[in-house]
This record gives sequence, structure tokens and C-alpha cells, in this order.
Amino acid sequence: MRELERDPLPSPLNATPLVVVGRGRVGRSFATAAAQAGIEVRLVAHHEAVESIPPEAAVLLCVPDRAIAELSSQLSAPAPALIGHVSGAMTLEALAPATRLGGAFSLHPLQTFVEPETPLEGTRAAVAGSDQQSLDYARALAEALGMRPFDVPEESRAAYHAAAALSSNLLVALEESAAHLLERIGVEDARQLLAPLVLRTAANWAERGPDALTGPVARGDLATVERHRAAIAVTAPELLPSYDALTERAEALGGESRERASA
Repeated sequence: MRELERDPLPSPLNATPLVVVGRGRVGRSFATAAAQAGIEVRLVAHHEAVESIPPEAAVLLCVPDRAIAELSSQLSAPAPALIGHVSGAMTLEALAPATRLGGAFSLHPLQTFVEPETPLEGTRAAVAGSDQQSLDYARALAEALGMRPFDVPEESRAAYHAAAALSSNLLVALEESAAHLLERIGVEDARQLLAPLVLRTAANWAERGPDALTGPVARGDLATVERHRAAIAVTAPELLPSYDALTERAEALGGESRERASA
């Protein structure tokens, strides 16, 4: 049914075959989504890239950040028509060796990939292009894959990606720290116990922002915070610096929330 209902591809996608480089989770997810969208796509491994890419193709590098510049250099003679990467933190400068004759773009999916074929539909995507044609291609590709593109200034890419890491990667580190603390005191099934609280808190934050803050910091209950600190110092002292840093940030948010409420 999806095949019958598919909208016609934008002209840049019809005219330009796509080669996805990288057989990891992100590369396979992009290649699967492109095939489902009716885009002519080929998935190749990192080491196959130089021999496998026709000059009229658009290349999407789904490889680790450290490999982008090296691969770009290898693909510079002859350069493909378009070359892009899916890095959140890297700028288009990493693609400079391969863009003498073509354009450069980036398309970073604001999503976490724990499966080799993670659906892309509905995912926000940070896009950039070295010129208008490259930017138009990045936007068209994102939209064809069911993604919702938005712009991030090149000079702010690292800050943008830091925000993404805080909200996803470091959230996992935070929740594992909480589970570790429960395990230290002999509580079993810590992840299952904490998961409903974590999910409800995330939903509250999505709906209410900083006003979702609850607990002793929001109430100004500093005595309870000190009891937390004393318990952590004994049970899992390695977690105390993280607790202190996050508590300081929560206190600032709580103060801002109280100011808004009294205004």
C-alpha cells in the first residue's frame, strides 16, 4: 500500500543515486529508509567506498567522526556530485577534500540508534549545505525519508551536539548511576523499578519544561539534600560529584521557577 501511495520524489533525488557508506546501525537505517522511499540507493562498507561510488552519485558518510575527513580525501579524485555526513558535531569543513567539484551537506538525525534498522520517520534532522543546491538536496532527502529538517549554524554544531548528548547519552549514564545506587543497597530489578519514574518525568518535562521539577530541591528542603549527600558518600562515593553538580543546576532551575510564579 505504501508503494501505491508514495509521493513523487523531488527532482534532486530522482536525478542522483544515493550511496550510503557504512554498514553500522545508522547506515543501515538510512539505506533501508531510502529504499522504502523509492530512492535508488546502495549500501557499501567503509573499505569499499572508493571503488564503489560513481561520479554522479550523492554520497552519505555514516561513519565515525574521526573517519570523515580521511574518507573525504580518498573520494576527492574524482569527487562525487554531492557528499554529506550524518555527524552532529562536525562541520562541512571535514568534507572539504571531496568538494572541489561538488557540493557538501550534512544531515544529522536527532535520534538514538540501538537497532540496525531504526525507523527514521518523524525524526528531526539538523541539515546544512555548502551552497543552496546542497542544502536543498539535504532537505529533500530528509523529507523523503519522513524526517523533519531544521537548520543549525555551522559554528554552533558542537554545542548543538552537546545538547543532544546531554539529553540522550548522558541521560543513560545518569539513570545507570541511579540504578547502581539501588543495587549497592541490595534492591533488585533497579531498572524496572525506576523506569516508570524516568518515563513519567521525561513526559512531564516535554509538556512543562523546568516546571516539571519536583522533589526536595524544588521544595527547598536542603536537609533532605544533605541526607542524600551523606548516604551517597558512604554507599557510592564516586557518584557524589555528579549529584552535587546536578543538584546545583536543579537549584538554579527551581529558583527561576519560583520567580516566574511570583511575577
